[in-house]
Formats: sequence, C-alpha cells, structure tokens
Amino acid sequence: MIVLGIETSCDETAAAISQDGRILSSQVSTQTIHRKFGGVVPEIASREHEKLLNEMVVDTLQIANLSKLDLDGIAVTQGPGLSGTLIAGVCFAKGLAQGLQLPIIGVNHLEAHIFANFLADPALTFPFTCLLVSGGHTQIWLVNGLGDYELMGETRDDAAGEAFDKGARILGLGYPGGPEIEKLGKSGNKDSVQFPRALMQNQNLEFSFSGLKTALLYHMESNPNASKSDVAASYQFAIIDALTTKLNWAMKQSGCNTCVIAGGVAANQFMRDYVKKIMPQKKIIFPALSYCTDNAAMIAYLGELYLKSGKTSSVDFPVLPNMKLA
Repeated sequence: MIVLGIETSCDETAAAISQDGRILSSQVSTQTIHRKFGGVVPEIASREHEKLLNEMVVDTLQIANLSKLDLDGIAVTQGPGLSGTLIAGVCFAKGLAQGLQLPIIGVNHLEAHIFANFLADPALTFPFTCLLVSGGHTQIWLVNGLGDYELMGETRDDAAGEAFDKGARILGLGYPGGPEIEKLGKSGNKDSVQFPRALMQNQNLEFSFSGLKTALLYHMESNPNASKSDVAASYQFAIIDALTTKLNWAMKQSGCNTCVIAGGVAANQFMRDYVKKIMPQKKIIFPALSYCTDNAAMIAYLGELYLKSGKTSSVDFPVLPNMKLA
C-alpha cells in the first residue's frame, strides 16, 4: 500500500510517502517567518500552509518517482494542533482524496509521534513506555498496542518544550528555544545554579515547569551579570533531569524494559546522553532527528497501518485542536 501523509498541525508544512512501512520520501518546510515574533502566529501559519502544500506534495511524489494515480490512500493530521493550520491540511487532503477517489484517514498527531519510533527500530515490540515531550505536550504513556494506551503522568501546566521557549525568551535568545538553550548551555556548567524540580516526591509521575520558569526569571533579575551559558546549562539540566527521573520511575512501575522518546525535545542531544547514563540497563529508542519535530513521515506510516486494518475516516470528519490520545 502507498500512502501520502500530510502534516500541518503548527508551523511545519510536511508531506511524505509510506509504502509497506517504508518511507520513500519526506519533505518538511519550517516557517521561519515566526522567529521575529518569538512564537507561532496562527493566522500566518495557516496562510503559509496554503501557499506551500500543493508544491510540496508534487515534490514529494516526484522524489518517490510516483504520480498521484499510484496512491492507495491519504493520511492527514486531524489534531491536536492549531485549528486554522489543521483546517488547511485537512481541507487539502480531503479535496485530493475526493478527486482521486481514495480512502482518507485522520491521524492523531501524538499517536504518530509515538509510532515514529517504529521507523527508528522496526523490531520494536509492545508493550513499551513512551515519554512524549514537545512544545505542547509532556506525557508518559504505557503503550500496549495500536490504539491501546494508558496515561501514566503528564504536565499540570507548561510542557517541557514550552518551558524551553519561555526560558529562551527570558535569556534573550531566539525561537524555538530548545535548540538555542542547548547551544548556549554547551559551554556552561549545569551545576552552577540549583533550579527547582517540582513534584519529585513519592515517585510522582506528573510534571510542572511553571515554577522553574519563574525561578529563572527571578534569578536573572537578581543576577543580571550572571553567565548566561551557566544559567542555560543549569536550566536545561533541571528540565531534562525531571523528565528522565520520572521516566525511570515510570519504567519501574510499568515493568517495561523498553522505552521510546517522542516529540521535538527528543532531538536534544544532552537528553539523549543523559537518559542513557541514568538508565544504562534499559533499551532506549530515539527517533531519527528528522522525525523528532513535526513531520509527515510519521503521519503516513501510522495512516498506512490504520488503512491496512480497514479503518478510514468519513469525508466530513472534523479537525480536533484538542484531540486526546486516550
């Protein structure tokens, strides 16, 4: 089966082709226009998707040496995400599916992030624990099978990626904040500032990063001449340490020896190294860097799994900006 995947949940316009679980081509265009605003402007993002989608799909098909007539189905992100950007992608996908008389499937963006790890390790088997950590979500899941997920813990306020973005703004860095803080922190001492870790009692699997952000703000106001590289390293360490510690607790509680890390923060190299250091006896899987941030390869791959199982969406399916995984 050959499936076209389309992703427009936020500020990445993406298209990809999956054939029998193998990605033939994957294209992502990140909208750099938002950097001058320090964050994503939804209306601008929606318009950018509309401008880019058609050409991107054509290019993706050409790279795979395919035509539209070779497609067997279309998968598109249904949610969660920004309503306007989701509408841009879903309307485009519906029109294409109707024109080609192809089945279409609306895909959960969070679920697709989890299944991107099967592209990294096709031998991955259920059950496993997943740390899903991005700009919009920070959750720990027990993944028992396709469509069978148990939420073990999540953030009460800011997501980890959001904490990186807000921390970068306080430090006067660019957007997105995660890569900027990681870059600055490489030359810093992660132990120079003892930033707080919230909800660390009794192996609590919930997260909270709003207090950490406030602590950073107060620290910079009280220490205007502090080494920003030291502060960035310490701030990053506080986030990664909380994520890794709770993931380790979750694996013990679930009894799983395999964990996968999904979402944009999974691209953080310090996190990749630290998780392996803290859990040397566990099997830890990270997706390829290109599949950490938003992409259509994961949408096409998961969409193909569902379409092969006989599941499709009706042509009038809605976008779900607050779509849940379970």
